[in-house]
Amino acid sequence: MLSHPIASQAETARRIRFGIVLLPNFTLTAFSGFVDLLRLASDEGDMSRPVRCSWTIVGESLVPVRASCGIQIAPWTTYEEAGSFDYVVVVGGLLHSGPSASEATLRFIRAAADTSATLVGICTGVFALMRAGVMDGYRMCVSWFHYWDFVERFPGADERKLVADRLFVIDGRRITCSGGRASIDVAAAILLRHVEATIVQKALRILLVDDAQKSHAPQPYPPGLEPATHPKVRRAILLMEQHIGQPLSLVELARRLEVSVRQLERLFTLETGKSPNAYGRQIRIRMASWLLTSSDRTVADIATSCGFSDASHLGREFRKEFGESPHAYRVARMQSHAPALAAI
Repeated sequence: MLSHPIASQAETARRIRFGIVLLPNFTLTAFSGFVDLLRLASDEGDMSRPVRCSWTIVGESLVPVRASCGIQIAPWTTYEEAGSFDYVVVVGGLLHSGPSASEATLRFIRAAADTSATLVGICTGVFALMRAGVMDGYRMCVSWFHYWDFVERFPGADERKLVADRLFVIDGRRITCSGGRASIDVAAAILLRHVEATIVQKALRILLVDDAQKSHAPQPYPPGLEPATHPKVRRAILLMEQHIGQPLSLVELARRLEVSVRQLERLFTLETGKSPNAYGRQIRIRMASWLLTSSDRTVADIATSCGFSDASHLGREFRKEFGESPHAYRVARMQSHAPALAAI
């Protein structure tokens, strides 16, 4: 076996040091995307040596942490034995299936906040940063999918500081990211502070990423539906998306937003040109159309998942929207894809 040459003392001194904390049920994609860009940008010639930067997985103990997909990764060192870092990266994931950040993890985050380190929350890692009390006065990026979870868990948070329509937010020594592929974009933005742009671009190309997205790039929204600008309408849309299977009544929607039904209807009409019920119906129809072409689930199953009483109900609404039945829609779209697949 060939051994890597040991990096010189000067190279070591220039390294950017990343400490990575994996929360229970963390998202593997968010973690792997972030660390893989560090790896590729850190060295030349596909050697993967930690020359330009180093990364260490730290935890309360060396017991493996389980990702949401079931894969387990063991920390390399404990909080007590970890050295200092330039960036402390907290990677979150599922919110409702198991324990959240431990008290030891929160203490480690608070201690890092008292140093010169920049704190990075990826996916739901921002929830842990909030629990640790290190986000006061900072803007925070939250995935649109977890926006309402955040508001419910932190009712005292300044909603003017919450950003749910951007991939990530950099605010001084706090960086927060919506998760998924955006973790690569965050890693690129951080590395561009310290290394040449050509190095970062090469790493992105190796990952088959054309170019890193800027922090102001929008988060994806349901196809065909543009996000609104008024905060109350935005929150209403987020609630609709999170309750597709069991749609909230207009009264309940207004109650959660602390507005009257009449005010909510007026805001929706001004912002979207549709009533709340019509907008919510369109969200559910769009989701059903996506499931029809991206899965082999039955029409009845899709109808239930998207908040329709049965397949007949979905069929009636589908014909109003697309002028054809769900079955015909599925067959036509699958046939249109067949020539392209055959050519591969």
